[in-house]
Amino acid sequence: MGNRSTFAFGPEVCADVTGPSGGAHREWLVADGTGGFASGTASLVRTRRYHGLLVVPGPNGRRMGLAALDAAVTIGGGTPVPLSAHEWASGVVSPAGHLHLELFEVVDGLPRWRWRIGDVVLERELAMVHGQTSLGVVHRLVSAPGPVRVALTALCTWRDAHGNRTASGAAPVQTRVANGAVVDDGYRLAGPGWRPRGEWWFDAHLREEAARGLDPIEDLWCAGSFTATLEPGDVMEVSAWAGDLRHQPPPATAVIAAARKRARSVVAAAKPHDDVDATLALAADAFIVKGPDVVAGYPWFDCWMRDALASYEGLFLRTGRAAEGAALLRRYASSPALVADLAQGACEAPLWLVHAVDRHVAATGDGHLGAELATPLDTILAGYAADDAPFAARLDPTDGLLALRPSDAAATWMNVRTHGHAVTPRDGKPVEVNALWVNALAALAKLTERAGQDARALWAGHDAAQRSFSKRYLAPAGWLYDVVDAQPAAYPLGGGTHLDDPVLRPNQLFAYALPYAPLDGADPAAVRAVSRSLLTPLGLRTLAPTEYGYQGRHAGPEPVRAEAYHQGTAWPWLIGVYVDACRAVGQPTTGLLRGLEAHLSEHGVGSVSEVVDGDAPYKASGCPFSAKSVAELIRARAALRT
Repeated sequence: MGNRSTFAFGPEVCADVTGPSGGAHREWLVADGTGGFASGTASLVRTRRYHGLLVVPGPNGRRMGLAALDAAVTIGGGTPVPLSAHEWASGVVSPAGHLHLELFEVVDGLPRWRWRIGDVVLERELAMVHGQTSLGVVHRLVSAPGPVRVALTALCTWRDAHGNRTASGAAPVQTRVANGAVVDDGYRLAGPGWRPRGEWWFDAHLREEAARGLDPIEDLWCAGSFTATLEPGDVMEVSAWAGDLRHQPPPATAVIAAARKRARSVVAAAKPHDDVDATLALAADAFIVKGPDVVAGYPWFDCWMRDALASYEGLFLRTGRAAEGAALLRRYASSPALVADLAQGACEAPLWLVHAVDRHVAATGDGHLGAELATPLDTILAGYAADDAPFAARLDPTDGLLALRPSDAAATWMNVRTHGHAVTPRDGKPVEVNALWVNALAALAKLTERAGQDARALWAGHDAAQRSFSKRYLAPAGWLYDVVDAQPAAYPLGGGTHLDDPVLRPNQLFAYALPYAPLDGADPAAVRAVSRSLLTPLGLRTLAPTEYGYQGRHAGPEPVRAEAYHQGTAWPWLIGVYVDACRAVGQPTTGLLRGLEAHLSEHGVGSVSEVVDGDAPYKASGCPFSAKSVAELIRARAALRT
């Protein structure tokens, strides 16, 4: 049958809602291709404000709709057995439906739960209509000695996905329609045996929000229940959707069948070498949305140009989606004004755009795309030298390198600010920005020549930048400066006219790893230093543990996490540039990706986390589903096969 993505967890994991490896820490995601999604945990306990069955994208951000469908079964004339699980402000998890779970699976990217109550077995599957925010949920009675009554209670809200809603405000407006209800004119529910209720359930506790120092309490609106009596083999179908509420979507069984068929098509297009490749192809698919564009991460990130383009090769070129990718490249490159707007706080995003176009042409041989985009890309890069440069980085004509002013110290990918100040200030000339600059000038020069145009000015700029790079970035410690020509610290902590910062960070790897890297691989000392101090099983630390300010844990309230974000926290996406740098200098890479491959079952099931702690045991944090992390693992695996 070929390679397939399958994960399975038994009753011990499903029943554990407190341990760090339990079901409440294994998250699943089903995306709809528009930016909407459903997400939750293996144990059914909602631990984030983003966990729900219908999260709806919109021009003003995502909104949470259907939070949960709580199942209960009545066997014969007995008492209903609840199969759901919620954590409350008291600390109690109730009902204890997770204790009836014998299996949680993610197969072809779709979650499936199986409850067992003696000789009664009930399964739940769900999927979304690709290209619409429309959910189908199927409950199937697998086995039973006789008929079983199934009730599904709809717990609802309609709020900003980043916030909470409580009973202190107005109750949702619930309008009865055929087979269900419309909630706050935002979404519709439909299924068999609908009985409206309309009451608040108070004090649901979201533990991950508490851990982030945010308000963890919300109230849920019990809109009503769907009911059906099932014989073994029967199914109960429920739908929830936004958009055109008058239009009934396909039956839930058809939605799931179509989603499974599409998932297998996505995997086949990627031509996977093994099951890990198949899993990563489906993981990549979740981030690619209409536009086309790329969601940087679920459940809380939106579409960001920098992340989309840094992820481009892995998400599109290594998964058989070059045609979709070309549309994304055209969208960005055809509008320098759009690029300037999107790159305001991402100084290197235009350089990633040139890199993505170059990699696309190299992988596909599509010279027409290269010729089409060469001139607009030249216009975009010329913006770095303009008097009114639209980007945070500006060309220094004295050495041909790009520089950031102190006011733009958070405009690199290490971009966190707290209280208006950059946590990791990198004004001056950051090493990866200028490695990307040298690379972009050479890449664009080659695209320009291939289009039959004059590239002499681009080559002159490239040669000047490369000479300066070779002279300026080699630090006495044996690795590269992270930034040169930075503003020095104020006296008495600092002094002089500028600072060349020798702090050991992974950004220097780009100087060896890019296709037109400014440094060759003759001297492996810098890469070896990175290997010794920054490499972890799940990515690279952003700061060496021996450096001042190192933070080994990315945990606690948001301000504390912000301080650690680029000060020691490890990032899985950096494994890609590390692999390339190792190959450039001849450093071994055997077994390098095994930890990340194992991680696919540890946090966001079937995907790769945004960040992990810099200290062992490298606990995952940030978004459980990260576009760059997935993309670079895909790309790194492909690179190591060649």
